[in-house]
Amino acid sequence: MSDRAKASDYKDMRSNFIHDIIDEDLATGKWTSIATRFPPEPNGYLHIGHAKSICLNFGTALKYGGRCNLRYDDTNPIKEDMEFVNSIEQDVRWLGFDWNERLWASDYFDTMYEAAVALIKQGKAFVCNLSAEEIKAYRGTLTEPGKESPYRNRSIEENLELFERMRAGEFADGEVVLRAKIDMASPNINMRDPVIYRVAHASHHNTGDKWCIYPMYDFAHPIEDAIEGITHSICTLEFEDHRPLYDWVLQEVGFWPNPPRQIEFARLNITNMLMSKRYLKRMVDEGVVSGWDDPRMPTIAGIRRRGYTPEAIRKFCDEIGVAKANSTVDIAQLEAFVRDDLQDRVEARNVVTNPIKVIITNYPEGQMELCTVENNRNVPEFGEREVPFGRELWIDGDDFMEVPEKKYFRLFPGNEVRLKGAYYITCNEVVKDEAGNIVELHCTYDPATRSGLGFEGRKVKGTIHFVEATTAVKIRIREYGYMMKYNEAGDMEFDPESLKETWGYAEPLIKQAAPGERFQFFRKGYYIADAELTTDDDKVFNSIVNLKSSWKK
Repeated sequence: MSDRAKASDYKDMRSNFIHDIIDEDLATGKWTSIATRFPPEPNGYLHIGHAKSICLNFGTALKYGGRCNLRYDDTNPIKEDMEFVNSIEQDVRWLGFDWNERLWASDYFDTMYEAAVALIKQGKAFVCNLSAEEIKAYRGTLTEPGKESPYRNRSIEENLELFERMRAGEFADGEVVLRAKIDMASPNINMRDPVIYRVAHASHHNTGDKWCIYPMYDFAHPIEDAIEGITHSICTLEFEDHRPLYDWVLQEVGFWPNPPRQIEFARLNITNMLMSKRYLKRMVDEGVVSGWDDPRMPTIAGIRRRGYTPEAIRKFCDEIGVAKANSTVDIAQLEAFVRDDLQDRVEARNVVTNPIKVIITNYPEGQMELCTVENNRNVPEFGEREVPFGRELWIDGDDFMEVPEKKYFRLFPGNEVRLKGAYYITCNEVVKDEAGNIVELHCTYDPATRSGLGFEGRKVKGTIHFVEATTAVKIRIREYGYMMKYNEAGDMEFDPESLKETWGYAEPLIKQAAPGERFQFFRKGYYIADAELTTDDDKVFNSIVNLKSSWKK
Protein backbone atom coordinates (compact mmCIF):
# COMPACT_ATOMS: atom_id res chain seq x y z
CA MET A 1 0.00 0.00 0.00
CA SER A 2 1.48 3.33 -1.07
CA ASP A 3 1.53 6.25 1.32
CA ARG A 4 1.38 8.79 -1.53
CA ALA A 5 -1.88 10.51 -2.39
CA LYS A 6 -2.84 10.06 -6.03
CA ALA A 7 -5.33 11.84 -8.26
CA SER A 8 -7.24 8.58 -8.64
CA ASP A 9 -7.74 8.50 -4.86
CA TYR A 10 -9.59 11.82 -5.01
CA LYS A 11 -11.81 11.32 -8.05
CA ASP A 12 -14.39 9.91 -5.65
CA MET A 13 -13.50 12.28 -2.81
CA ARG A 14 -16.51 12.89 -0.60
CA SER A 15 -18.40 15.84 -2.06
CA ASN A 16 -18.99 18.94 0.05
CA PHE A 17 -20.36 22.44 -0.23
CA ILE A 18 -16.96 23.78 -1.33
CA HIS A 19 -16.88 21.38 -4.25
CA ASP A 20 -20.46 22.37 -5.10
CA ILE A 21 -19.24 25.96 -5.41
CA ILE A 22 -16.30 24.88 -7.55
CA ASP A 23 -18.59 22.78 -9.78
CA GLU A 24 -20.80 25.82 -10.34
CA ASP A 25 -17.83 28.10 -11.08
CA LEU A 26 -16.53 25.62 -13.65
CA ALA A 27 -19.98 25.17 -15.19
CA THR A 28 -20.51 28.94 -15.58
CA GLY A 29 -17.03 29.46 -17.01
CA LYS A 30 -15.88 31.70 -14.18
CA TRP A 31 -12.85 29.45 -13.99
CA THR A 32 -11.52 26.85 -16.42
CA SER A 33 -9.04 25.35 -14.00
CA ILE A 34 -8.73 25.21 -10.23
CA ALA A 35 -5.91 26.50 -8.04
CA THR A 36 -5.75 26.17 -4.26
CA ARG A 37 -3.03 26.77 -1.68
CA PHE A 38 -1.99 25.73 1.81
CA PRO A 39 -0.64 28.89 3.52
CA PRO A 40 0.84 28.10 6.96
CA GLU A 41 2.62 30.66 9.08
CA PRO A 42 6.04 29.18 10.00
CA ASN A 43 5.73 29.99 13.70
CA GLY A 44 5.20 26.49 15.05
CA TYR A 45 4.66 22.86 14.14
CA LEU A 46 1.50 21.86 12.29
CA HIS A 47 -1.13 19.86 14.16
CA ILE A 48 -3.81 17.44 13.06
CA GLY A 49 -6.24 20.32 12.54
CA HIS A 50 -3.91 21.54 9.81
CA ALA A 51 -3.95 18.02 8.36
CA LYS A 52 -7.62 18.50 7.52
CA SER A 53 -6.80 21.72 5.67
CA ILE A 54 -3.88 20.07 3.89
CA CYS A 55 -6.03 17.15 2.78
CA LEU A 56 -8.83 19.47 1.67
CA ASN A 57 -6.65 21.88 -0.33
CA PHE A 58 -4.34 19.33 -1.92
CA GLY A 59 -7.13 16.79 -2.33
CA THR A 60 -9.37 19.33 -4.07
CA ALA A 61 -6.58 20.17 -6.50
CA LEU A 62 -6.08 16.47 -7.24
CA LYS A 63 -9.82 15.90 -7.69
CA TYR A 64 -10.15 18.68 -10.26
CA GLY A 65 -6.79 18.19 -11.95
CA GLY A 66 -5.69 21.60 -10.70
CA ARG A 67 -2.72 22.84 -8.72
CA CYS A 68 -1.99 23.53 -5.08
CA ASN A 69 0.82 25.73 -3.81
CA LEU A 70 2.60 25.56 -0.50
CA ARG A 71 2.94 29.19 0.54
CA TYR A 72 4.53 30.40 3.73
CA ASP A 73 2.76 33.34 5.30
CA ASP A 74 6.01 34.82 6.56
CA THR A 75 4.85 38.37 7.20
CA ASN A 76 5.80 38.38 10.89
CA PRO A 77 9.57 37.92 11.16
CA ILE A 78 9.56 38.08 14.98
CA LYS A 79 7.80 34.73 15.43
CA GLU A 80 9.06 32.75 12.43
CA ASP A 81 11.88 30.23 12.20
CA MET A 82 13.35 27.94 9.53
CA GLU A 83 12.94 25.00 11.92
CA PHE A 84 9.19 25.37 11.44
CA VAL A 85 9.57 25.68 7.66
CA ASN A 86 11.43 22.38 7.51
CA SER A 87 8.90 20.67 9.74
CA ILE A 88 5.98 21.89 7.63
CA GLU A 89 7.47 20.47 4.45
CA GLN A 90 8.17 17.16 6.15
CA ASP A 91 4.58 17.03 7.40
CA VAL A 92 3.01 17.78 4.00
CA ARG A 93 5.16 15.16 2.30
CA TRP A 94 4.48 12.62 5.04
CA LEU A 95 0.75 13.09 4.51
CA GLY A 96 1.38 12.09 0.90
CA PHE A 97 1.14 15.40 -0.95
CA ASP A 98 3.42 17.38 -3.25
CA TRP A 99 3.02 21.07 -3.98
CA ASN A 100 3.14 22.64 -7.43
CA GLU A 101 5.20 25.59 -6.18
CA ARG A 102 6.79 26.48 -2.88
CA LEU A 103 6.28 30.19 -2.38
CA TRP A 104 6.82 32.89 0.22
CA ALA A 105 4.49 35.75 1.04
CA SER A 106 7.61 37.86 1.52
CA ASP A 107 8.35 37.51 -2.20
CA TYR A 108 5.37 39.79 -2.75
CA PHE A 109 6.35 42.59 -0.35
CA ASP A 110 7.04 44.98 -3.22
CA THR A 111 3.60 44.38 -4.71
CA MET A 112 1.96 44.72 -1.30
CA TYR A 113 3.73 48.02 -0.78
CA GLU A 114 2.53 49.21 -4.19
CA ALA A 115 -1.02 48.12 -3.28
CA ALA A 116 -0.85 50.12 -0.05
CA VAL A 117 0.37 53.19 -1.95
CA ALA A 118 -2.50 52.73 -4.42
CA LEU A 119 -4.99 52.79 -1.54
CA ILE A 120 -3.40 55.95 -0.11
CA LYS A 121 -3.60 57.67 -3.50
CA GLN A 122 -7.30 56.81 -3.67
CA GLY A 123 -7.83 58.27 -0.21
CA LYS A 124 -8.62 54.84 1.18
CA ALA A 125 -5.69 54.44 3.59
CA PHE A 126 -4.05 56.75 6.12
CA VAL A 127 -1.13 56.81 8.54
CA CYS A 128 -2.32 56.80 12.15
CA ASN A 129 -0.36 57.84 15.26
CA LEU A 130 -2.74 56.26 17.77
CA SER A 131 -1.22 53.59 20.00
CA ALA A 132 -2.46 50.03 19.84
CA GLU A 133 -4.44 50.58 23.05
CA GLU A 134 -6.01 53.75 21.67
CA ILE A 135 -6.94 52.07 18.40
CA LYS A 136 -8.65 49.33 20.38
CA ALA A 137 -10.51 51.88 22.50
CA TYR A 138 -11.62 53.79 19.41
CA ARG A 139 -12.88 50.62 17.71
CA GLY A 140 -16.17 50.46 19.61
CA THR A 141 -18.10 47.32 20.51
CA LEU A 142 -20.40 44.86 18.84
CA THR A 143 -23.34 47.11 19.76
CA GLU A 144 -21.72 50.55 19.55
CA PRO A 145 -19.98 52.14 16.55
CA GLY A 146 -16.33 53.10 16.69
CA LYS A 147 -14.84 56.57 16.76
CA GLU A 148 -12.76 57.96 13.92
CA SER A 149 -9.06 58.53 14.46
CA PRO A 150 -8.05 62.21 14.68
CA TYR A 151 -5.49 61.37 11.93
CA ARG A 152 -8.08 59.90 9.56
CA ASN A 153 -8.45 62.99 7.40
CA ARG A 154 -4.81 63.64 6.66
CA SER A 155 -4.20 64.64 3.07
CA ILE A 156 -3.11 62.10 0.49
CA GLU A 157 0.21 63.89 0.15
CA GLU A 158 0.90 63.79 3.89
CA ASN A 159 -0.02 60.09 4.07
CA LEU A 160 2.27 59.26 1.16
CA GLU A 161 5.12 61.11 2.83
CA LEU A 162 4.54 59.49 6.21
CA PHE A 163 4.24 56.02 4.69
CA GLU A 164 7.54 56.52 2.87
CA ARG A 165 9.11 57.64 6.15
CA MET A 166 7.75 54.48 7.77
CA ARG A 167 9.49 52.46 5.09
CA ALA A 168 12.70 54.46 5.58
CA GLY A 169 12.79 53.47 9.24
CA GLU A 170 12.13 56.88 10.79
CA PHE A 171 9.56 55.56 13.26
CA ALA A 172 9.92 53.17 16.18
CA ASP A 173 7.96 49.95 16.49
CA GLY A 174 4.35 50.74 17.33
CA GLU A 175 4.77 54.50 16.84
CA VAL A 176 2.64 54.67 13.69
CA VAL A 177 0.60 52.28 11.53
CA LEU A 178 -1.10 52.40 8.14
CA ARG A 179 -4.83 51.84 8.35
CA ALA A 180 -7.44 51.22 5.68
CA LYS A 181 -10.14 53.90 5.59
CA ILE A 182 -13.42 52.00 5.46
CA ASP A 183 -16.24 52.53 7.98
CA MET A 184 -15.93 53.04 11.74
CA ALA A 185 -19.68 52.39 12.09
CA SER A 186 -19.61 49.05 10.26
CA PRO A 187 -21.40 46.24 12.11
CA ASN A 188 -18.35 44.14 11.24
CA ILE A 189 -15.55 45.27 13.55
CA ASN A 190 -12.97 43.98 11.07
CA MET A 191 -14.07 46.74 8.68
CA ARG A 192 -13.53 49.57 11.17
CA ASP A 193 -10.39 51.06 9.64
CA PRO A 194 -8.20 47.99 10.19
CA VAL A 195 -4.43 48.25 10.44
CA ILE A 196 -2.81 47.00 7.22
CA TYR A 197 0.87 47.86 7.86
CA ARG A 198 2.94 48.14 11.03
CA VAL A 199 6.52 49.06 11.86
CA ALA A 200 8.79 46.17 12.95
CA HIS A 201 12.54 46.66 13.00
CA ALA A 202 13.41 42.98 12.65
CA SER A 203 15.52 41.08 10.17
CA HIS A 204 13.57 38.73 7.94
CA HIS A 205 14.80 35.25 6.99
CA ASN A 206 14.03 35.91 3.32
CA THR A 207 14.35 39.66 2.77
CA GLY A 208 16.97 40.46 5.40
CA ASP A 209 16.88 44.12 6.43
CA LYS A 210 15.25 45.44 3.27
CA TRP A 211 11.99 46.14 5.11
CA CYS A 212 11.17 47.55 8.50
CA ILE A 213 7.44 47.67 7.76
CA TYR A 214 5.39 44.54 7.33
CA PRO A 215 1.83 43.96 6.08
CA MET A 216 -0.86 42.56 8.33
CA TYR A 217 -2.29 39.14 7.48
CA ASP A 218 -5.73 40.43 6.43
CA PHE A 219 -4.10 42.74 3.90
CA ALA A 220 -1.39 40.38 2.70
CA HIS A 221 -3.40 37.19 2.31
CA PRO A 222 -5.83 38.26 -0.45
CA ILE A 223 -2.98 39.85 -2.38
CA GLU A 224 -0.92 36.66 -2.14
CA ASP A 225 -3.86 34.62 -3.43
CA ALA A 226 -4.47 37.01 -6.30
CA ILE A 227 -0.83 37.13 -7.39
CA GLU A 228 -0.68 33.34 -7.54
CA GLY A 229 -3.93 33.02 -9.46
CA ILE A 230 -5.65 31.11 -6.68
CA THR A 231 -9.25 30.49 -7.65
CA HIS A 232 -10.69 29.33 -4.33
CA SER A 233 -9.07 30.45 -1.10
CA ILE A 234 -10.19 27.78 1.38
CA CYS A 235 -9.76 28.69 5.04
CA THR A 236 -11.26 27.91 8.43
CA LEU A 237 -14.42 29.37 9.85
CA GLU A 238 -12.80 32.00 12.07
CA PHE A 239 -11.97 33.94 8.90
CA GLU A 240 -15.62 34.23 7.84
CA ASP A 241 -15.96 37.65 9.44
CA HIS A 242 -12.74 38.69 7.67
CA ARG A 243 -14.08 37.85 4.20
CA PRO A 244 -15.58 41.33 3.60
CA LEU A 245 -12.11 42.79 4.22
CA TYR A 246 -10.56 40.16 1.93
CA ASP A 247 -12.94 41.21 -0.84
CA TRP A 248 -12.53 44.92 -0.08
CA VAL A 249 -8.74 44.79 -0.42
CA LEU A 250 -8.84 43.10 -3.81
CA GLN A 251 -11.64 45.31 -5.12
CA GLU A 252 -10.18 48.62 -3.97
CA VAL A 253 -6.58 47.85 -4.94
CA GLY A 254 -7.97 46.83 -8.31
CA PHE A 255 -4.86 45.13 -9.70
CA TRP A 256 -6.66 41.83 -10.45
CA PRO A 257 -9.78 41.77 -12.67
CA ASN A 258 -10.85 38.23 -11.67
CA PRO A 259 -10.00 37.94 -7.96
CA PRO A 260 -10.13 34.69 -5.96
CA ARG A 261 -13.05 33.69 -3.79
CA GLN A 262 -12.64 32.97 -0.09
CA ILE A 263 -14.63 30.02 1.28
CA GLU A 264 -14.69 29.03 4.93
CA PHE A 265 -15.15 25.60 6.49
CA ALA A 266 -15.32 24.35 10.07
CA ARG A 267 -11.98 23.58 11.67
CA LEU A 268 -11.25 20.15 13.10
CA ASN A 269 -11.81 19.76 16.83
CA ILE A 270 -11.13 16.42 18.51
CA THR A 271 -11.88 15.41 22.09
CA ASN A 272 -8.83 15.27 24.38
CA MET A 273 -6.80 17.25 21.84
CA LEU A 274 -6.06 20.94 22.34
CA MET A 275 -4.96 22.43 19.03
CA SER A 276 -3.50 25.80 19.86
CA LYS A 277 -0.01 26.61 18.60
CA ARG A 278 0.46 29.05 21.47
CA TYR A 279 -0.46 26.50 24.13
CA LEU A 280 1.56 23.73 22.50
CA LYS A 281 4.59 26.01 22.19
CA ARG A 282 4.37 26.87 25.88
CA MET A 283 4.35 23.19 26.83
CA VAL A 284 7.42 22.61 24.66
CA ASP A 285 9.24 25.68 26.01
CA GLU A 286 8.45 24.77 29.62
CA GLY A 287 9.52 21.15 29.19
CA VAL A 288 6.10 19.73 30.01
CA VAL A 289 6.51 17.48 26.96
CA SER A 290 9.72 16.23 25.37
CA GLY A 291 9.31 18.35 22.24
CA TRP A 292 7.06 19.15 19.30
CA ASP A 293 7.22 15.48 18.29
CA ASP A 294 6.28 14.09 21.70
CA PRO A 295 3.93 11.20 20.78
CA ARG A 296 1.21 12.68 22.98
CA MET A 297 1.17 15.93 21.04
CA PRO A 298 -1.55 16.57 18.43
CA THR A 299 1.16 17.84 16.07
CA ILE A 300 1.66 15.94 12.83
CA ALA A 301 5.23 15.31 14.01
CA GLY A 302 3.81 13.85 17.23
CA ILE A 303 1.26 11.54 15.64
CA ARG A 304 3.89 10.43 13.11
CA ARG A 305 6.23 9.43 15.95
CA ARG A 306 3.27 7.88 17.75
CA GLY A 307 2.84 5.56 14.77
CA TYR A 308 -0.29 6.85 13.04
CA THR A 309 -0.22 6.31 9.28
CA PRO A 310 -0.76 9.01 6.63
CA GLU A 311 -3.34 6.81 4.91
CA ALA A 312 -5.40 6.65 8.10
CA ILE A 313 -5.26 10.43 8.54
CA ARG A 314 -6.28 11.08 4.94
CA LYS A 315 -9.17 8.64 5.16
CA PHE A 316 -10.27 10.08 8.49
CA CYS A 317 -10.25 13.63 7.11
CA ASP A 318 -12.29 12.56 4.09
CA GLU A 319 -14.76 10.57 6.16
CA ILE A 320 -15.58 13.30 8.69
CA GLY A 321 -16.36 15.59 5.76
CA VAL A 322 -16.37 19.36 5.40
CA ALA A 323 -19.00 21.34 7.26
CA LYS A 324 -20.05 24.96 7.71
CA ALA A 325 -20.54 24.70 11.47
CA ASN A 326 -17.97 23.83 14.13
CA SER A 327 -18.30 20.50 15.88
CA THR A 328 -16.12 18.11 17.83
CA VAL A 329 -15.12 14.63 16.70
CA ASP A 330 -14.60 11.88 19.27
CA ILE A 331 -10.95 10.82 19.36
CA ALA A 332 -12.18 7.22 19.29
CA GLN A 333 -13.24 7.79 15.69
CA LEU A 334 -9.71 8.83 14.74
CA GLU A 335 -8.30 5.82 16.55
CA ALA A 336 -10.71 3.54 14.68
CA PHE A 337 -9.29 4.67 11.35
CA VAL A 338 -5.74 4.10 12.59
CA ARG A 339 -6.66 0.65 13.90
CA ASP A 340 -8.44 -0.33 10.69
CA ASP A 341 -5.45 0.74 8.62
CA LEU A 342 -2.88 -1.05 10.77
CA GLN A 343 -4.69 -4.36 11.04
CA ASP A 344 -3.94 -5.17 7.41
CA ARG A 345 -0.42 -3.78 7.18
CA VAL A 346 1.64 -4.92 10.18
CA GLU A 347 2.96 -8.22 11.51
CA ALA A 348 2.32 -9.54 15.00
CA ARG A 349 4.93 -10.22 17.67
CA ASN A 350 4.60 -11.95 21.02
CA VAL A 351 5.25 -9.54 23.89
CA VAL A 352 4.41 -10.00 27.57
CA THR A 353 4.31 -7.29 30.22
CA ASN A 354 4.23 -7.67 33.99
CA PRO A 355 5.68 -11.11 33.18
CA ILE A 356 5.09 -14.25 35.20
CA LYS A 357 7.53 -17.20 34.93
CA VAL A 358 6.00 -20.52 33.89
CA ILE A 359 7.89 -23.80 34.36
CA ILE A 360 6.63 -26.71 32.24
CA THR A 361 7.61 -29.41 34.72
CA ASN A 362 7.11 -32.35 32.38
CA TYR A 363 8.99 -30.80 29.46
CA PRO A 364 12.58 -32.11 29.00
CA GLU A 365 15.28 -29.88 30.48
CA GLY A 366 17.63 -28.37 27.91
CA GLN A 367 15.22 -29.02 25.02
CA MET A 368 13.79 -26.33 22.76
CA GLU A 369 11.59 -26.42 19.68
CA LEU A 370 10.15 -23.94 17.21
CA CYS A 371 6.42 -23.32 16.93
CA THR A 372 4.83 -21.82 13.84
CA VAL A 373 2.44 -18.85 14.11
CA GLU A 374 0.92 -16.60 11.49
CA ASN A 375 2.32 -13.08 11.08
CA ASN A 376 -1.10 -11.55 10.46
CA ARG A 377 -4.26 -13.61 10.62
CA ASN A 378 -6.06 -11.06 8.41
CA VAL A 379 -3.43 -11.23 5.66
CA PRO A 380 -2.30 -14.78 4.80
CA GLU A 381 0.19 -13.31 2.32
CA PHE A 382 2.28 -12.14 5.26
CA GLY A 383 3.19 -15.78 5.89
CA GLU A 384 4.31 -17.37 9.13
CA ARG A 385 7.18 -17.14 11.59
CA GLU A 386 8.72 -19.46 14.15
CA VAL A 387 8.82 -18.72 17.88
CA PRO A 388 10.87 -20.75 20.38
CA PHE A 389 9.21 -22.97 22.98
CA GLY A 390 10.95 -24.58 25.94
CA ARG A 391 10.69 -25.62 29.55
CA GLU A 392 10.75 -22.03 30.90
CA LEU A 393 8.36 -19.44 29.55
CA TRP A 394 7.08 -15.97 30.32
CA ILE A 395 3.37 -15.26 30.18
CA ASP A 396 1.60 -11.93 30.51
CA GLY A 397 0.56 -10.82 33.96
CA ASP A 398 -2.99 -10.26 32.77
CA ASP A 399 -3.22 -13.90 31.71
CA PHE A 400 -3.16 -15.37 35.21
CA MET A 401 -5.50 -15.03 38.20
CA GLU A 402 -5.02 -17.03 41.33
CA VAL A 403 -8.68 -16.47 42.19
CA PRO A 404 -10.42 -16.06 38.82
CA GLU A 405 -13.32 -13.75 38.22
CA LYS A 406 -16.49 -14.97 36.55
CA LYS A 407 -16.01 -15.72 32.84
CA TYR A 408 -12.24 -15.56 33.16
CA PHE A 409 -10.95 -18.27 30.84
CA ARG A 410 -7.22 -17.68 30.99
CA LEU A 411 -4.75 -19.42 33.27
CA PHE A 412 -5.60 -20.13 36.92
CA PRO A 413 -4.90 -23.05 39.29
CA GLY A 414 -6.37 -26.25 37.86
CA ASN A 415 -7.35 -24.67 34.53
CA GLU A 416 -6.09 -25.66 31.10
CA VAL A 417 -5.40 -23.13 28.35
CA ARG A 418 -3.93 -23.21 24.88
CA LEU A 419 -0.58 -21.55 24.24
CA LYS A 420 -0.86 -19.86 20.87
CA GLY A 421 1.01 -21.94 18.28
CA ALA A 422 2.18 -24.49 20.87
CA TYR A 423 0.47 -26.80 23.41
CA TYR A 424 -2.26 -27.03 25.99
CA ILE A 425 -0.91 -26.42 29.50
CA THR A 426 -2.48 -26.84 32.94
CA CYS A 427 -1.54 -24.83 36.02
CA ASN A 428 -0.76 -27.17 38.89
CA GLU A 429 1.07 -25.08 41.47
CA VAL A 430 1.60 -21.41 42.36
CA VAL A 431 5.04 -20.80 43.91
CA LYS A 432 5.36 -17.71 46.12
CA ASP A 433 8.13 -16.02 48.08
CA GLU A 434 8.02 -15.22 51.81
CA ALA A 435 6.20 -11.96 51.11
CA GLY A 436 3.44 -13.76 49.25
CA ASN A 437 4.47 -12.61 45.80
CA ILE A 438 4.13 -15.06 42.93
CA VAL A 439 7.57 -16.31 41.89
CA GLU A 440 6.56 -18.82 39.25
CA LEU A 441 3.81 -21.15 38.07
CA HIS A 442 4.38 -24.87 37.72
CA CYS A 443 2.45 -26.27 34.80
CA THR A 444 2.30 -29.43 32.72
CA TYR A 445 1.79 -29.69 28.98
CA ASP A 446 0.07 -32.29 26.80
CA PRO A 447 2.41 -33.33 23.94
CA ALA A 448 -0.55 -34.53 21.86
CA THR A 449 -2.01 -31.04 21.63
CA ARG A 450 0.73 -29.36 19.65
CA SER A 451 -0.69 -26.81 17.25
CA GLY A 452 -0.77 -27.96 13.66
CA LEU A 453 -1.03 -31.69 14.43
CA GLY A 454 -4.79 -31.76 14.05
CA PHE A 455 -5.65 -32.50 17.67
CA GLU A 456 -9.41 -33.06 17.92
CA GLY A 457 -9.78 -33.95 21.58
CA ARG A 458 -11.00 -31.73 24.39
CA LYS A 459 -11.56 -28.03 23.76
CA VAL A 460 -10.38 -25.17 25.92
CA LYS A 461 -11.92 -21.72 26.13
CA GLY A 462 -8.76 -19.72 26.74
CA THR A 463 -5.82 -19.04 24.42
CA ILE A 464 -2.84 -17.03 25.63
CA HIS A 465 0.57 -16.22 24.19
CA PHE A 466 4.04 -16.69 25.62
CA VAL A 467 7.72 -15.85 25.22
CA GLU A 468 10.42 -18.49 25.72
CA ALA A 469 12.50 -17.35 28.69
CA THR A 470 16.08 -18.07 27.61
CA THR A 471 15.72 -16.30 24.24
CA ALA A 472 13.46 -13.45 25.43
CA VAL A 473 14.44 -9.89 24.55
CA LYS A 474 13.77 -7.22 27.15
CA ILE A 475 12.20 -4.14 25.60
CA ARG A 476 11.09 -0.75 26.85
CA ILE A 477 7.46 0.19 26.30
CA ARG A 478 6.01 3.69 26.46
CA GLU A 479 2.26 3.54 27.02
CA TYR A 480 0.61 6.78 25.95
CA GLY A 481 -2.76 8.02 27.07
CA TYR A 482 -4.41 11.28 26.07
CA MET A 483 -2.25 14.31 26.72
CA MET A 484 -5.28 16.36 27.77
CA LYS A 485 -8.01 15.37 30.20
CA TYR A 486 -11.23 17.09 31.25
CA ASN A 487 -11.39 18.50 34.77
CA GLU A 488 -14.49 18.85 36.91
CA ALA A 489 -15.31 22.17 35.26
CA GLY A 490 -15.30 20.52 31.85
CA ASP A 491 -12.10 22.26 30.75
CA MET A 492 -9.11 20.47 29.29
CA GLU A 493 -5.87 20.31 31.24
CA PHE A 494 -2.60 18.45 30.87
CA ASP A 495 -2.66 14.90 32.22
CA PRO A 496 0.67 14.12 33.95
CA GLU A 497 -0.28 10.42 33.84
CA SER A 498 -0.49 10.41 30.03
CA LEU A 499 2.89 8.67 29.72
CA LYS A 500 3.75 5.49 31.60
CA GLU A 501 7.03 3.78 30.89
CA THR A 502 7.21 0.06 31.48
CA TRP A 503 9.01 -2.96 30.09
CA GLY A 504 8.33 -6.44 28.84
CA TYR A 505 9.76 -9.54 27.22
CA ALA A 506 9.47 -10.12 23.48
CA GLU A 507 10.19 -13.01 21.15
CA PRO A 508 13.74 -12.91 19.69
CA LEU A 509 12.63 -11.68 16.26
CA ILE A 510 12.03 -8.28 17.85
CA LYS A 511 15.80 -7.73 17.71
CA GLN A 512 15.38 -6.98 14.00
CA ALA A 513 12.89 -4.16 14.56
CA ALA A 514 14.01 -0.98 12.82
CA PRO A 515 13.20 2.54 14.06
CA GLY A 516 9.75 3.47 12.80
CA GLU A 517 8.65 -0.14 12.22
CA ARG A 518 5.15 -1.00 13.44
CA PHE A 519 3.87 -4.24 14.95
CA GLN A 520 0.83 -5.67 16.60
CA PHE A 521 1.81 -6.88 20.04
CA PHE A 522 -0.36 -9.96 20.03
CA ARG A 523 -3.60 -9.42 21.95
CA LYS A 524 -2.36 -6.06 23.24
CA GLY A 525 -2.39 -3.38 20.60
CA TYR A 526 -0.32 -1.69 17.94
CA TYR A 527 3.16 -0.34 18.67
CA ILE A 528 5.95 1.39 16.80
CA ALA A 529 9.69 1.25 17.40
CA ASP A 530 10.46 4.80 18.48
CA ALA A 531 12.30 6.62 15.70
CA GLU A 532 14.54 8.55 18.09
CA LEU A 533 15.28 6.08 20.89
CA THR A 534 15.42 2.66 19.23
CA THR A 535 18.91 1.27 18.60
CA ASP A 536 20.33 -2.14 17.74
CA ASP A 537 20.77 -2.87 21.44
CA ASP A 538 17.84 -0.98 22.96
CA LYS A 539 14.35 -1.45 21.57
CA VAL A 540 11.87 1.21 22.64
CA PHE A 541 8.25 1.00 21.54
CA ASN A 542 5.46 3.58 21.60
CA SER A 543 1.85 2.50 21.93
CA ILE A 544 -0.17 3.55 18.88
CA VAL A 545 -3.70 2.35 19.53
CA ASN A 546 -5.27 -0.42 21.58
CA LEU A 547 -7.01 -3.53 20.33
CA LYS A 548 -10.62 -4.10 21.17
CA SER A 549 -10.90 -6.70 23.88
CA SER A 550 -13.72 -9.18 24.55
CA TRP A 551 -12.92 -9.14 28.25
CA LYS A 552 -12.37 -6.24 30.61
CA LYS A 553 -11.32 -6.22 34.22
